[in-house]
Amino acid sequence: MKISDIVYKSYDEVKAMPRFDFKKRTRKPSNLLKPLMLLLCLPEYLQRKSKVTKINMKGLKPPFFMLCNHNSFFDFKVATMTMFPRVGCNVVAIDGFIGRENLLRNCGCIGKRKFTNDPELIFNIKHILKNKKGFVSIYPEARYSLVGTTSPLPDSLGKMAKMFDVPVVVLNSHGHHLAQPVWNLKKRKCHTESTLTQILTREDLKSLSMDEVNARIQEAFVYDDYKWQKDNNIHITEDFRAEGLHLPLYKCPICGSEHHMNSKGADLYCESCKTRWHMNELGELECDKKSFSHIPHWFEWQRAQVNKEIRSGKYHYEEEVMIDSLPNATGYYRLGKGKLIHTSDGFRLVGDFAPDFEVAKRPLENFGVHIEYDYFGRGNGVSLSTSSDTYYIYPIDQKQSVTKLHFAAEELYKITKENMNIGKEEII
Repeated sequence: MKISDIVYKSYDEVKAMPRFDFKKRTRKPSNLLKPLMLLLCLPEYLQRKSKVTKINMKGLKPPFFMLCNHNSFFDFKVATMTMFPRVGCNVVAIDGFIGRENLLRNCGCIGKRKFTNDPELIFNIKHILKNKKGFVSIYPEARYSLVGTTSPLPDSLGKMAKMFDVPVVVLNSHGHHLAQPVWNLKKRKCHTESTLTQILTREDLKSLSMDEVNARIQEAFVYDDYKWQKDNNIHITEDFRAEGLHLPLYKCPICGSEHHMNSKGADLYCESCKTRWHMNELGELECDKKSFSHIPHWFEWQRAQVNKEIRSGKYHYEEEVMIDSLPNATGYYRLGKGKLIHTSDGFRLVGDFAPDFEVAKRPLENFGVHIEYDYFGRGNGVSLSTSSDTYYIYPIDQKQSVTKLHFAAEELYKITKENMNIGKEEII
């Protein structure tokens, strides 16, 4: 079965399927697979003339805990080449295991359902760090960045780092979003740069508070690919460079309309007020009206608008959807139609196919949410996970941007936490 295939199963059939085995202990990557890893990673690494600068890394040997920013699949290739011939274990969402579970397990990959409490993840990481004396790479943003800037990080990282009691290393890469943005997966010609920095020693972890550890991680994760592009005078000349940009930039800053943005070639435009923006070769937006030129500024303006909507009590999302299930690594199974509701109470997913099907996620259960654009030809969607399943949810009305759900989940989490005045543990 190909990943793109839509396979229909009844809810009862899916419930009866075996689940992904998270308890299976992770093994260190097989040395026999190192040539294959090199073959898969080296060509694009060389093609992009990727440069890695190492800071405070002299003499550092495993075990250590490596945190990587997340912009594209190329992130994994750079992480592999940066440490080669040492090969670490990667935490990978279970959709990455589809059709290749045995291979990934032999490569030392640790399976994970996004945004769920997973004690087995902690056990597996500890197993590699303490028992196998290896290193583990994790992508704590838990989804690709939508506009090449830092996504929110869980505060639980500080607790994890202190618990593991090994040095913490951050791989912060620039240019990966520009080379293949999640809203248009066509590859562009663009070199990349990365810094690999040991930000916390074992001594630091003992002397610093959890808040201080988190602050150091947050500081090391700051990035903005479009600023980096302009600062380094990097020209991206592909004539399709703006196609798909309307997916993260769904709200017009001129007329205020939502879900009426569109794009073609190097242009972005509003179908409601007819305003057009041209994306130049340096990644800036040019418009004959006073507007945003820096893509992340437009993106964050939308976040602020959603925040206002939530605080005013006006935010409400309710759409008819198609629901796919991912119980294990064999593939996705189409359950049927349902309804997705998102309010200040969190997410609620119900299915027309079974009266007892319901998934509820309170605001504090998700510091963010995973969205996809045209995922394997199924359309734009959002995923919600329980401990035993991951549901990929596709609105029937594809004009309604799932990016707004991305903002709403993050802002509801922050507002709820703020209103309750508590420090909850975030879930990666």
